[in-house]
Amino acid sequence: MSTTQDESFVDRLFKAGSHFGFKKSRRHPTVAKFLYTTKDGNDIFDLEKTTALLETAKETLKEAGLHGKTVLFVGTKDEASRIVKAAAEKSESPFVTNSWIGGMLTNFSEIKKRINRLDTLMNEKESGELERKYTKKERVVIGREVDKLNFNFAGISKMQKLPDYMLVVDPRHDAIAVAEAKEKGVPVIAIMGSDCDASQVQVPVVANDSLQTSVSLILDELVNAYMEGKSAYVPKP
Repeated sequence: MSTTQDESFVDRLFKAGSHFGFKKSRRHPTVAKFLYTTKDGNDIFDLEKTTALLETAKETLKEAGLHGKTVLFVGTKDEASRIVKAAAEKSESPFVTNSWIGGMLTNFSEIKKRINRLDTLMNEKESGELERKYTKKERVVIGREVDKLNFNFAGISKMQKLPDYMLVVDPRHDAIAVAEAKEKGVPVIAIMGSDCDASQVQVPVVANDSLQTSVSLILDELVNAYMEGKSAYVPKP
């Protein structure tokens, strides 16, 4: 990326509000090296450092796409969930945006049974088998079960194995997901604010993780890099 492009993207980050951190009192010590200054008690990120971190994350995701690796998108807080879901769907990736169910990675074999149950019920519904096999009262109960399973697992219903990477917006909010990824050896790429622990993340992108404009801009860059890699992926025969 040339200096002109660097300056241009820093400007876009600035306009998106990506430089705003939280109050100094909320700062996690691990993000101190990514800060530019503190103004009126609020931390301000050094956007040139953010841009450099973003480039590293983009290279990681491009490489992942190039080798056919799966990336699980995670973002369950209200400000980010819709954006994260759209980004995952754009890149045809699994996602968790409603709530993280404990054991999604650490007990994946059990989670897979729940996903298979959802798949079975959906197939029976589409084929009309539910109508034939169950009473109206039973179908109401099954309908509620389907709704709950959909809410919890629809985003990972096509995930056949543990992901190769996890992309998280706000690892502090989704700390359980990050802890499970760490336990299973899944590298984490994260868009993270000044209150997050950067030591828990392999590839941090330190910026405002609450403003939708900031999250959207950075996530777009990451997704495009991943898709660029995926477009050049050649599956082994």
